[in-house]
Amino acid sequence: MHHLPQAIRRLPFLVCAVLVLASAADAQQAAPSAPAKPNAAKSAPKSAAKPKPKADPAMAPTGSTTPATPSVAGGAQPTLLGTYGEWGAYTASPGGRKICFALAKPTNSETVPANRPRDPAYMFVSSRPAEKVKDEVSIVIGYGFKHDTDATLVLGGASYAMYTQEDGAWLKNAAEEAHLVDAMRKGSDVTIKGTSARGTSTTDVFSLRGLAQALDKVGEECQ
Repeated sequence: MHHLPQAIRRLPFLVCAVLVLASAADAQQAAPSAPAKPNAAKSAPKSAAKPKPKADPAMAPTGSTTPATPSVAGGAQPTLLGTYGEWGAYTASPGGRKICFALAKPTNSETVPANRPRDPAYMFVSSRPAEKVKDEVSIVIGYGFKHDTDATLVLGGASYAMYTQEDGAWLKNAAEEAHLVDAMRKGSDVTIKGTSARGTSTTDVFSLRGLAQALDKVGEECQ
């Protein structure tokens, strides 16, 4: 398991990044703005506080499946490096510190009980050269996780525990990350299971089509 100080150093990307993937079917949905940075936690990592949607026509797609440009803290606008299958590759420099990331939204989502409301969920793999962080796997789930519960990432026959705070989740064991990312490059999809503060069970499936190419592009940009 992570030692907390190390975990906190590795997670500021979730604090500064707002993830927006929009398909043509989402064209009329408002894009979120950058979230406020949450207070530091003593017993859990910092998470991305999910903002309430705000109308911003400039952020809406124009009938294509290209991911809309996300916003980051400080007004920095990420640059879309390319779209690969279900994944987009981005780079940005909030506060002058370069970050790169690949992101996607679920291809299938289920809740039990059914039809419980939630915000969009996103998965991303990020690199921050200044912090010597490479291919960090994280989730923004679209609701507040139940307190003191783990989420589970399932890929093939393997399961990985993820610690949670608010609506963010990260691998508990940092030593598993490189192996997981390698498996994701070769896999077809990954499943995230979690429980909301209201007791709703969720299952989100993310296609891995295009992830390898998106990560290659991220690696070129953030070496």
